This record gives sequence, structure tokens and C-alpha cells, in this order.
Amino acid sequence: MTALNRPRLLGYGVGSIGTGVFSAVPGLLLLYYLTDMLGVPAAVAGAVLVAPKIWDVLLNPLIGAASDREAVRTGRRTRLLLLGSVTLPIGFALMFAVPGDVPGALWAGVAFLLAATAFACFQVPYVALPAEMSPSQAERTRIMSWRVVCLTVGILVAGGLAPVVVDLAGGGRSGYGVMGVVIGAIMAAALVAATLATRWVTSRPGPRQLGPVAAYRLARGNRPFFALLAAFVTQALGVAVMLAGAPYVASYRLGDYGLTSVMFVCLVGPSMLAVPVWARLSRIYGPVRCYVAATAGFGLVALAMIPALATGALVATLALTALAGVCYAALQLLPLSLLPDTVHADTARTGYAQAGAFTGLWTAGETAGLALGPGLFAVVLAVSGFASAPVDAPVTQQPGALTGLMLGFTALPAALMLLSLPLVLWYGRLAASHLASPHKETV
Repeated sequence: MTALNRPRLLGYGVGSIGTGVFSAVPGLLLLYYLTDMLGVPAAVAGAVLVAPKIWDVLLNPLIGAASDREAVRTGRRTRLLLLGSVTLPIGFALMFAVPGDVPGALWAGVAFLLAATAFACFQVPYVALPAEMSPSQAERTRIMSWRVVCLTVGILVAGGLAPVVVDLAGGGRSGYGVMGVVIGAIMAAALVAATLATRWVTSRPGPRQLGPVAAYRLARGNRPFFALLAAFVTQALGVAVMLAGAPYVASYRLGDYGLTSVMFVCLVGPSMLAVPVWARLSRIYGPVRCYVAATAGFGLVALAMIPALATGALVATLALTALAGVCYAALQLLPLSLLPDTVHADTARTGYAQAGAFTGLWTAGETAGLALGPGLFAVVLAVSGFASAPVDAPVTQQPGALTGLMLGFTALPAALMLLSLPLVLWYGRLAASHLASPHKETV
């Protein structure tokens, strides 16, 4: 077995800088860009964010099957990784480069659709790699630790640097256009580096392969996988809602859009430091127990933000955001470190090795959660009476809209975390019985 030294761990993990940027920036800035820069109504802006991701949900399982076929032919997953690495940054930059004579919703929606397709080409085979890098659960936790740290860096770039670039470039539509190019270049460097650095990984999907429909039918018997996926998607939805609400909370509750970057640093900075702590705790107490604790902790912290935001207490809000970041680290690390266990167990259960198919389903679910988050927050804005307006013609928001965006940022993510707790516990019970002694099934 090839040694997983630090250069190889970093080579894999650096790809998450690029994926972290793309996962965070559209949810954080694109909704705000549409409503407060281009004056697109909140309901329409929400549809623009959700529609391309629905396509992505349908596409990801197909990409997963294509990745497995490539692995059979070549023993690698490099081609799809490279395709996504080259095309994703271009689509990302185009999202924030709306020409003045083109409807903003149409341009941004089409560009987002192209970028989401490119993201699937990279993300699906990328998530499949850890199961092929090592058969050891402890080693895969190391792999995921490096990945989550790099993912944290990517989210810091998204939430900390992107708004700053907008301001330095003069703000407004032109500032967002410059930001798209700068952040896209950073994304391209990270994705291409990971593609080149993981060429050593030998993919072993096995001699028997299934088409997407047959693979899904067989995968339905993997109950631990779907329990873990359901928990992860519900939590991704909660985090995505909070990300989408951050610029609105910073602008309308704390009085300064520039605080968006500060809030992001407070959320993501502690999570980077917390990753090795959660990895150690999971070895001592078990990953499922730690997963439950982090899920409950995130929900409680989100609820505690309500009085802090209601009174405009900046220090308390930032401190609670940092505490949420500690829990967020576990929500990224632990489910991803458990995922390969369900993939390996399914191979023993069915005789089919289909890592790409499972990660296609996983990334489809993750994509759905991240996509529906901004859309759900847009619904909260529309229902509470939020008034969209271009940057050069601002409007005063009604008290109901201010209350709605605050509760959308706090109470709604807390409720979703609470909803995910039974799913995490369900996974724990299934894993204890099914993953310990997988049995063989036939189609």
C-alpha cells in the first residue's frame, strides 16, 4: 500500500480549497448580488440559485457512473477531475460578470448552471478518491482531516477575501466582476494542483460495473449510507441557509456589510483549529457520539444568536459565530470520514465496487442541500416582506423583514440541526449492526 505522507495528503486536500470556494460563494454572495446589486426580486433570485442545482442533483449520479467507467478503462479518475478543474473557474467568473444590457437573473442563472455542471465533474470523482487511497478507517480520517482543513481555507477565501476584493475593486457590479476573476483564479490553481497531485491513486472499481439505474437499485439496500446521507444533507441545508443570511444580517442587523467577512472568519477560523481536536475525540469516544454532540451544539448556538442579534450585540454575535465554527468542523469531518466505511461495506454486501456511484449520490444530496439553502432563505425574505433594490437606489426595510431575516439566519438552521439528530442516531444503530457484518446480496 502506498504510504500516505504529508505531501500526498496535502496534494489531495488542496482540491477542497477550490470546492470550498464554490460551495460557499454562491450561497453567501450570489443571492445578495442579485437582490441588492441587480434589484432582482427575492423569489426570482431564489429560483435562479435553486434551478441549476436541481440539474446538478440529476447529473451527479451520472457523473459518478462515468467516473467508475473511466476508472475501469484507465485505472484513474483524472480526466473528469481535469475537465472540472479547467471549466469551473470560468463559469464562476461569468456568474458575477452580468452585462448591463442582459437580464441579470438570466445571465447569472445560465452561468451558474454551467459552473454547477463543471463542479460535478470535479467533485464526484474527488470524493471517491479517499476510499481508494486507503482501506484503513484511521487513515481515511487523516485524509479527511487534511481535506477539511483545506476546505476551511477555501471557505475563508470565499467568506473572508471575496467581500474584501469587492470593496477594494470599488464595490457595485464592477467590484463583483473583479472578485469573480480573482477568486476564480485561486480556485483554478487549487483544483489543477489536486488533479495533478492525485494521479498516483489507483482506482479499483472491480470487474463488475452497473449502469446508473441498476447501481441505484442495488445501493438502496445500503441503509447506513442513506441514513448518513440524509443527516448530512439536512445539516448542509441548515449551514447553507445561515451562509445565505450572513450578508443580510451584517447589513441590516449589525449595520455594516463589511462585517460579512468578519463573521466568516469567526466561523471558519476556529473550525480549522478544531479539526484535529474532533479527530482525536472521535478516536476516544467514537465518531457517532461526537457527531451527535456537534450537531446539537451547532443548533443551540444558532438559537443563542437570536437575542444577540436582536439587541445588535456585535461582540456576542461574533463569539457565538466562533463557537458555531467549532461545531461546524465536526459536521464536515465526521460524516466524510464515515462515508468510505459504507462504500467498503457495500462492496462486501453486493460484490460490486462502485465508489463513484455512491459519491455521485452523496454529492447530489450535498448539492441539493447547498442549493436549497439560499432558495429557502429567499422564501423567508419574500414572506417577511423584504424589498429588493439595486445598490444605487436603496430602500428602508420594514420591521417584519428585519425580524424574518434574523430568524432565517438563526432559528431555521437550528430547527434543521434538530431534525437531523434522529438521522445521525439512526445511522449509529445501523452502522453497529450492518457495517460490522455485511452480507451478500444479488440484484
